[in-house]
Amino acid sequence: MLTLPVLLLNRHFAPVSVATVRRAVVLLFSDAAHAVDSGETYDFQSWLTQPVRSEDDGLPIVGGEVRVPRVLHLLRYDRAPRVAVRLTRRNLMIRDGFQCQYCGRSPTQRDLNVDHVVPRSRGGLDSWENLVVSCRTCNLRKGRRTPTEAGMALLSVPHRPRWTTATQIRLITREPFAEWHPFLQAG
Repeated sequence: MLTLPVLLLNRHFAPVSVATVRRAVVLLFSDAAHAVDSGETYDFQSWLTQPVRSEDDGLPIVGGEVRVPRVLHLLRYDRAPRVAVRLTRRNLMIRDGFQCQYCGRSPTQRDLNVDHVVPRSRGGLDSWENLVVSCRTCNLRKGRRTPTEAGMALLSVPHRPRWTTATQIRLITREPFAEWHPFLQAG
């Protein structure tokens, strides 16, 4: 229960990050944040009076049970973090839409490879601009050549993605709570 995700909003109600329930309760109790529910904000004392509904998770406390907050509004944090998208296989797959960048096919994820446009043997780097998703067939056909040498064209120019904080939160959270949607759509 204490490890469930809670969406954190900055002072301007823009998504900032995701915290655990444990951290959220500390922020709420220390008056660094207010819980947000159905367009209303609640400090710790008023949040304790909110009933635990059937669709909510309840956290046992000494006097009974308190509703687990899904969204917290940070009262004094007004920065909007710049998202640095990490170069990972999964993020490459997402950027390229799980589609081979040479032939356009979309095989299963296990049948997709990460290909260096300029091969490593020729000084090609591991960078957003030099890596693309390719199917096994195209990757083997290209080999240690450049796409031009292999007579293959890229469907799109590889680039560093510019995802917003809201997009990044959607990508790392498998199933965001319904209470998060208005904030993630706006951000």
